[in-house]
Formats: sequence, structure tokens, C-alpha cells
Amino acid sequence: QVQLVESGGGLVQAGDSLRLSCAASGRTFSMYTMGWFRQAPGKEREFVATITWSGGSTYYADSVKGRFTISRDNAKNTVYLQMNSLKPEDTAVYYCVAKYGRTWPPPVREYDYAYWGQGTQVTVSS
Repeated sequence: QVQLVESGGGLVQAGDSLRLSCAASGRTFSMYTMGWFRQAPGKEREFVATITWSGGSTYYADSVKGRFTISRDNAKNTVYLQMNSLKPEDTAVYYCVAKYGRTWPPPVREYDYAYWGQGTQVTVSS
């Protein structure tokens, strides 16, 4: 089992950058496929990005491709989401997620992930 704690959210202006972090508990972090989802006000939760256990493969939603980068540091039990060129439509609560197992093709559905963080708010003003 793993517990996830996100940090790094905040209020920024359009065009700015922000980096989210997700610290995971446990000694088997490298056994988990990690990812990020987000939920905007009044909308359904949506997939953002995912990364394999080694960090060797990543996959992104079309809406963030080229602007967001997911990465991980297994020595620090942490996964990151670097968000550049932020837009007002990126405003959402961002959730860190974990799926046990070194699985690929990329898991992109909510039910693929058994473990969820509490979320961190990202607000992008225009």
C-alpha cells in the first residue's frame, strides 16, 4: 500500500510555470506506475499524464502534450509534474495517483489506479 501527498499548487498567471510534487510513502515506490489526474469545477475528472516505474516511458493527454512533463525520482519516492505555458483551462484540482505494477500500455482510466492523493489546487488567471 502507498500513501500519496501532493504539493506545489497555487495561483499563477497565464503563461507561467508551476511544478507539482507527489511524495509517496513505502519502500516499494519503484514498483508503482504513477500518474496525474485533474478535475476542473463542474467537470469530470480527467487523465493528465502517466509514467512507468523506471521513468523510461511517459504518456500525456492531448490537452497538455508539449506543455507538461511528468518525471519521477525513485530514490526520493517522488513524482513530479512540470507545467509550463499554463492556461486558464488548466485550472483544476490535481491528483497524484499510483497503480501497483510495472504496467504498460499506459493506464489512463480512473479505475486503473487504486491509490489517490488528496489533491492540490492549481488556479491560472487570465
